[in-house]
Amino acid sequence: MTEILTSYACGTWTAPAADTSGTAQPSVRTICDPATGTELAGVSSAGIDFAAVVAHARDTGGPAVRALTFHQRGVILKALATYLNERRDRYHAISLTTGATARDGLIDIDGGISTLFSYSSVARRHMPNSTVYLDGGVERLSKRQTFAGQHICTARPGVSVQINAFNFPVWGMLEKFGPMFAAGQPVIVKPATNGAQLTHAVVTDIIDSGLLPEGALQLICGSTGDLFDHLGEQDTIAFTGSATTARTLASHTCVTERGTRFFAEADSLNFSLLGPDAGPGSEEFDLYVRQLVTEMTAKAGQKCTAIRRALVPAEHLDAVAEAVSGKLAGVTVGSPHDEATRMGPLVSADQADDVREAISTLTAAGAEVVCGGEATRTSGEGSGSRAFVPPTLLKAAADVDAVHDVEAFGPVATLVPYRSLSEAVEIAARGRGSLVGSVVSHDPEVVREVVLGTAPWHGRILVLDRDDAKESTGHGSPLPTLVHGGPGRAGGGEELGGIRSVLHYMQRTAIQASPDMLTAITGTWTPEAARRTEGGHPFGKDLSELRIGDTIVGGPREVTLEDVEHFAEFTGDTFYAHTDEEAAAANPFFPGRVAHGYLVVSFAAGLFVKPEPGPVLANYGLENLRFITPVSPGDELTVTLTAKQITPRETDEYGEVRWDALVTNQDDDIVATYDVLTLVEKEAGKSKS
Repeated sequence: MTEILTSYACGTWTAPAADTSGTAQPSVRTICDPATGTELAGVSSAGIDFAAVVAHARDTGGPAVRALTFHQRGVILKALATYLNERRDRYHAISLTTGATARDGLIDIDGGISTLFSYSSVARRHMPNSTVYLDGGVERLSKRQTFAGQHICTARPGVSVQINAFNFPVWGMLEKFGPMFAAGQPVIVKPATNGAQLTHAVVTDIIDSGLLPEGALQLICGSTGDLFDHLGEQDTIAFTGSATTARTLASHTCVTERGTRFFAEADSLNFSLLGPDAGPGSEEFDLYVRQLVTEMTAKAGQKCTAIRRALVPAEHLDAVAEAVSGKLAGVTVGSPHDEATRMGPLVSADQADDVREAISTLTAAGAEVVCGGEATRTSGEGSGSRAFVPPTLLKAAADVDAVHDVEAFGPVATLVPYRSLSEAVEIAARGRGSLVGSVVSHDPEVVREVVLGTAPWHGRILVLDRDDAKESTGHGSPLPTLVHGGPGRAGGGEELGGIRSVLHYMQRTAIQASPDMLTAITGTWTPEAARRTEGGHPFGKDLSELRIGDTIVGGPREVTLEDVEHFAEFTGDTFYAHTDEEAAAANPFFPGRVAHGYLVVSFAAGLFVKPEPGPVLANYGLENLRFITPVSPGDELTVTLTAKQITPRETDEYGEVRWDALVTNQDDDIVATYDVLTLVEKEAGKSKS
C-alpha cells in the first residue's frame, strides 16, 4: 500500500487513524509524480485531535518560544538554516517528484533556506536582545515631561497557522516560519497535498535537529479538520492560494466572530510593461523578452509572482510576439528527471486541466493563441502525462475583461497592447491588486510615470534596464528584505519585508506612563527618567556590572575663539559661520561666529571618555545627531552621558551599549543630542581570552 505521510502533532509523529476493520480511513488523498503518474504517498489527518494540537502549541510551544529573546531566536534560525543546508541534496531529489526541474528546486529549496538565514540576521541585527521591540521613539505628552508615550511590540500568546500552496513546498513554509518564529509564535504547518512529501522531509529534519523548543512547530498532512474551530483572538492564519479559497477561510467564525487574524496571499494578475523607448534592437527589448520567457517557464508558470499580462506598445506587439515565440520554441518540456528538460509538468493532471480550462475561457472571451495551446514538446519518461501544458502565449486587446480577471496558473501569459502610458497604467490597475509589476525601460520619465501610477495597486515593482540587469534578481523573485504581498485581490498580506513581517505577527501597543515606568517596561532608558551617577565611571563597567541609567557628567569646558580657529584650520572646514564674524552675524541662525558642530561633539567625547584600557572596546558610531543651540566663543559645555540600552550578543564575548548624550551650555540650553554606540565586554578581560 502507498506510504501514508505522518503528521507531527503534540510532540509525536502520528499516522492516520484506522477504522474498526483495521483499514486506513477513506479520507486518504494520493500524491503522484506528475511526470510519470506514479503514486508516491498519501495524506490524511484522520484521528488527529486538533484541539490538542492547538493547546500543545499555545501551552507548550508558545511559552518556550516567547521566553527566548529576539537574538536567541535568531541564533536558532541560523543554526536551523545551516542544518537544512547540509541536507539539501536529499530535498532536491524529492523535489523532482513534484514536477519541479533542478532549476525550480533551487528557487524553492535554496531560496527557502536562505530566507531563514535572512530572518536570523533580522532578529540578531535589527532587533534588541530582549522580548520587547520599541516601535518608534518616545512621544512627549506633557509640558513637564513627567508623562510620555512609547509604542512597543510584544509576542502574542497564540499560534500561527500556515495554510500553504502546492507550488513551493519548502520556500512557502520557511518564508512564513522565519518571521513567525522571530516574532515569538509557535507554528502549525498545513502543506498542500501535492508536494507534501517534500515539506514532510524538511519538517522531519527540523524536528530531528532538536534545535526548536517542543511545540514550536507541528505539521498536519491532510485536511485541517476542525482546526479553525479552536482558534481565537490571539491566533493568526496565514494562507497562500486562490482568492476563492481565501474568501471561504476568511468567512470562518474564528475570523468573523472571535477575531483570529487572517492574512492571505491570493490571486495575482501581475503585469510587466515594456517602455515605448525599448523598441526592437534595444537592450531593454531583449531583457523584456528574456524575462517574460523565464517567468512563463520557471516552475511551469506556477508562481504567484509570474507575469500574466505583458503590456507592450502597440507598435511593438508583433515584434514581441515573434521574439517570445521563438525563444519558447526552444524550451524542452518533459520530465524533471531528464537533465535536458527545461520546463516540467504542472503539479498534477487536475491542475493542468484547470489551466487548459482557463486558456479556453480566455480564448472564448477574445484572446488569440500566439503559440502553445495544445501542441506539446516533451522528452523523457512520462511525456504523455496529462500534467504537461506547453508554454502558451496569448494576445488580446485591453478591453477583453477576462485577461484582467482569469488567472491561468501555469505557463501562460497574455500580450496586451497599449497606446499611451496613461492607458498602460489603467490596464495594470484592472488586475485589482497584484503582488508584483515590472517596468522595462531606460527612460526615467517613463519609469516614474508608470511606477507612481501603478504603485497603489502593487506590493512590489521591479524596474529593469541595462544598468541593473546583471545583478537584478528578476520580476518573479520575492526577497526576504522586501515586502512580499499585495493589495486588493492579492490578499493584503506582508509575508516578507525584513522586520516588517516580524512585526506583522506581533501586537503593537501604545504605553503611556512616567519616564521611569517606561524605562522599567521597555528596558531602555527614557529621557527624563532617573539617572545614577554613583558607582564609578560607567566606562569602567563591563556588561555584568553596567545598568540602564548609569550616568557620567563631564565639564564644564569653555569653547574659545582660538579653539574654533584651530579646528577650522586643522580640519579644513572654513565655512563662513566659523571664520567670518560679519557674514555669520548676517545669518538668521547664528549670533556671530560659532563653533563647529563636530568640534562640540569632539569636546563632549573628551569630557566623558575614560582614557585607560577597560571593558569598552570601541566606539562604532553616532546616531540621531542633532545640533540645537549654536555655541559661541566663551560658552561652556557640559555633557551628560547615560546608558540607554544594553544589548549582549549571543555569540560573542561583548555586546552593544547605546548611550544617550546630552550636551548643554552654561544656561542649561541643549546644544546637541545624539546616541553614542559602543562595544563593551560582557566580563572584563574575557574578550581577549
